[in-house]
Amino acid sequence: MRVVSESHLAAVLSGLPGCPRIVAGGNFAAPRRALEIVDAAVAEYRLFMLNAQTGLPDRDGVVLETPFVGPGMRGRANLRYFPCRLSLVPLLLKETLPPDVVVVQTSQPVGGTVSLGVEVNILPAAIEAVRARGGLVVAQLNPRMPFTHGDAVLALDEIDYAVETDEPLAVPAHRDPGDIARRIGERVARLVPESATLQIGIGAIPDAVLASLADRRGLAVWSEMFSDGVLALEKAGALDAASPITASFAFGGPELYDWIDRNDRVRMLRTEKTNDPGLIARQPRLTSVNSALQIDLYAQANASRVRGTIYSGFGGQTDFVVGALHSPGGHAIIALPSWHPRADVSTVIPRLAGPVTSFQHSYIVSEQGTAEIWGHDAAAQAEQIIDNVAHPDAREELRTEGRALGFPLS
Repeated sequence: MRVVSESHLAAVLSGLPGCPRIVAGGNFAAPRRALEIVDAAVAEYRLFMLNAQTGLPDRDGVVLETPFVGPGMRGRANLRYFPCRLSLVPLLLKETLPPDVVVVQTSQPVGGTVSLGVEVNILPAAIEAVRARGGLVVAQLNPRMPFTHGDAVLALDEIDYAVETDEPLAVPAHRDPGDIARRIGERVARLVPESATLQIGIGAIPDAVLASLADRRGLAVWSEMFSDGVLALEKAGALDAASPITASFAFGGPELYDWIDRNDRVRMLRTEKTNDPGLIARQPRLTSVNSALQIDLYAQANASRVRGTIYSGFGGQTDFVVGALHSPGGHAIIALPSWHPRADVSTVIPRLAGPVTSFQHSYIVSEQGTAEIWGHDAAAQAEQIIDNVAHPDAREELRTEGRALGFPLS
């Protein structure tokens, strides 16, 4: 690894041929200063990131690529969306979208290594892919990045060039979950047994679920990500001290980042491990909790598109739904509000009009109640979704539409 000046790095990058593909760390660990150098030095390039936040380049010559759309890419005309399970994104980079440059944000060097910190995810696979074709690995060294263990640790000789920065890590905006999310969280928490292994997705409802689990004991975490709610469970004594907290990325407030730093309890693994349905299935009582934008009477969930336009993507939901259903004592839960206040429409519809994100769940939960899906026939599933999940104002129309679809509804 060569630590160079920003001008030296810019000179190196300006010599890249053609329209290179730049893979960068996403979520709240984006190497922002390094990406600014890339953008100033390279006239045309493709930028591949997961769940990219705001502040990305917005100009001609930059093509945005992702299998999971974040607010920084959402609605952009220069976006290329690649439908893909999160567990398979490493294969996508190896076979179909090979990178020319990988840009990461890391800790400062320690003992001949750096750590990818809170964003491991697909980055080890991206580094392997770019190394295989003779590309570049660029690191933004930041003393604020926690040093995490597991697959986060990267030898210095895996990095070609590094620039030094000292800036706080990005923190997601705090949002009060609201009464509906809290009610959903309480309902979901009733389905989580003692000594369960948790996978919790992103959003107000998953956060509310964690807040409702403080009285549990012996919980473990095997998830693609975690946030402040897991630290709250640790403080409450809800987590099994003998079980490592296993995830692939994390984001939250400064207290979370301080807690993660050099914490042997936290094990950050690459996506191919955390999101492998076979490995997920080995975790006892794996309880997967994810949200959705819509569900239908076939118990199918849409968590990726709004009015036909891509909003996010599959993410890890498909990986964890399958893994949870095969876990001994495991459950896959979809949780969502019964009504979308901004659009003023029911989130329960007769039949999804677009692609399905996931299906065959154990339970579907809203603030109205809980529908037991697994083990019930299709008619009983539809009946429960209408009676227990849908908003009362939508139930009569859903029954009418359900009968038209062939469900023998009462």
